[in-house]
Amino acid sequence: MIKVDVMTRLITFLAAGGLILLTGAQQPPALSGASPGEWELAGVPGAKAPIRQCVTDLAMLAQFEHRGHRCTSSVLSDHGNSTVIQYSCGGAGFGRTQIDVLTPRSLRISTQGISDSLPFNYVLQARRMGDCEKSASSSSRH
Repeated sequence: MIKVDVMTRLITFLAAGGLILLTGAQQPPALSGASPGEWELAGVPGAKAPIRQCVTDLAMLAQFEHRGHRCTSSVLSDHGNSTVIQYSCGGAGFGRTQIDVLTPRSLRISTQGISDSLPFNYVLQARRMGDCEKSASSSSRH
């Protein structure tokens, strides 16, 4: 009986808090003003110049530090042109990212967390350059 009561409270808390678990097909409404495509990312740690990446799911930019890892994520808040996504990648680490849609072609991505047992904290500026090349179909390309 106690386990059922705790589970019921947890489900009620999550529903009331607006926590949304992300799957491949879901995108936070705040990101609906921007489109998938080829994005140029400036501010990437260790990169001397901006990188270009084909992004098929804008919510995946939230886990940029852990691209290539299997992660679970949830939307903590989604208001206007801003969304906050928290994610966990098992032993690879975790993060919390705020994505602000400045214009349909410009995003600010503020991310922090732990990657390979070390902290990270940086801001990316993303600019949509156009559609992805036909051969590019992965959101993890760079």
